[in-house]
Amino acid sequence: MIPLVRAQATHAETGAAIGEATADAIRRRVTGDHLELADRYRAVTLEHLPWVVEELDAAAEAAGVDPLALFAASVEELEDARRGCTDVVVGRLVAHNNDLDAADEEDVVAIEWRVEGEPAIFTLGIGPWISVGWNEAGLSVTGNELDPNDERVGIPRLLQMRDVLTRTRLEVAVDAVLHPARASSYNWVLASPEGAVNVEGSATAAEVRRLDEALVHTNHYEEPPMQRYARKRDHAGSRARYARAHELASAGTPPLEILRDHANAPSSICRHGDGDGTKTVFWCVADVAARRVEYGRGNPCASTAQTYEFA
Repeated sequence: MIPLVRAQATHAETGAAIGEATADAIRRRVTGDHLELADRYRAVTLEHLPWVVEELDAAAEAAGVDPLALFAASVEELEDARRGCTDVVVGRLVAHNNDLDAADEEDVVAIEWRVEGEPAIFTLGIGPWISVGWNEAGLSVTGNELDPNDERVGIPRLLQMRDVLTRTRLEVAVDAVLHPARASSYNWVLASPEGAVNVEGSATAAEVRRLDEALVHTNHYEEPPMQRYARKRDHAGSRARYARAHELASAGTPPLEILRDHANAPSSICRHGDGDGTKTVFWCVADVAARRVEYGRGNPCASTAQTYEFA
């Protein structure tokens, strides 16, 4: 089962509660590398999203680690590792498999954020770092890591997740995703009772597409104008998952069954570990109209389902 941490009150108090609850996961990931360069990312984030840094600093203090080192661990743009995931949107259902190193599975945590002046938020991720999330207004934020070739010093994409989840309307969430000071971008999948939008981005460009039908996305650029921003051209595993998920979605397969699919192993949608040690460490299916999230640790084919509902 994935533990649920409840954090509330001010940004600092919320960050401290999360830091205390996830201290072991934080300590395992804080290395002290890239501090000088990370400080430049921190300066930009302090300028535009100071409250995010306040939360991280409080988490660092509670976990007993250096605040700059924790911030450095929050800058995916400084890492060589690339992660995988699969998103499927059908109507108001948003399904997501999150693929990380197999060792990360033990540190997956659910967090309920109730910060003064913000909508209630529910997230899944590692420590204070948000992979996917939802808020009580019905906003769903999931997506896929890409490999943009125009990354720059700016607000780390991982920390933008926290900001985007405070928004209550799709168009405002898209504006937050496209912050002009962003360091890079994910492919962002945004959904709510208003509809759904896919934002395939980089540091300097993006294609925004409102979704009228089902969406499938994995870890490569699909929009023709964005393909020039791909750092590499070999996305065989991502394309295999994309093609299979698209085939299943087109056939009307329920989203959870798509997440459980094992075709094309080891590059299957439900990944059980391949040559690089990557596997599905958590899954989720959210009904944005009902404001309900079903989720579980590990592979969706063999996992105990948990449910979170906004009151």
